[in-house]
Amino acid sequence: MKQQKSEELESIKLAIREAGLRATPARIATLKLLYGATSPLTHSEVADELQDLGVDKATVFRNLNDMATAGLLRRTELGDRVWRFELVSKGGEHGSAHPHFVCVDCGTVSCMDEIKLTAGSMRLSQEFGEITEILLRGHCNDCG
Repeated sequence: MKQQKSEELESIKLAIREAGLRATPARIATLKLLYGATSPLTHSEVADELQDLGVDKATVFRNLNDMATAGLLRRTELGDRVWRFELVSKGGEHGSAHPHFVCVDCGTVSCMDEIKLTAGSMRLSQEFGEITEILLRGHCNDCG
C-alpha cells in the first residue's frame, strides 16, 4: 500500500514536470485531489479541500488554470458560469473526453464515462465542426 502511494506520488510529480510546470506541493496536492475525484470540481471545491494544507484560494485558482493550459486538466463550464476542472487522461479511463449530466434541480454533476457517440453521429457532427463537449441536463435519480 505504501509502495503504491509512493508510485502514485512520483507519477503525479512526473506528469506535472512533463507538462513543463514545477511540481510544487500545491500543484501535487491539486492533481492528487483531482485524480481521485469522480466528477469535475469547481475552484471553490478544490480550495476547500486544500485549505487544511495551507493552500490559499488564489494559489488554487492559478494552479488550476496553469495545469489546464498545460494540458493536465480540462476546464469545463456546464451552463452555470462556474468553471469545473477534471483530469485529462492519455488513455481511455476516466479523464478522457466524455459527456456530463447536470441535474437541473440539485446541480449535481456526474461524468458519463461510458457514453460515446456512434460512428454515424461522429460523421454527421463533422458537418458542424469539432465536438469538444457534450452536456445532458435532467433530473437525477435523487431528485426525479
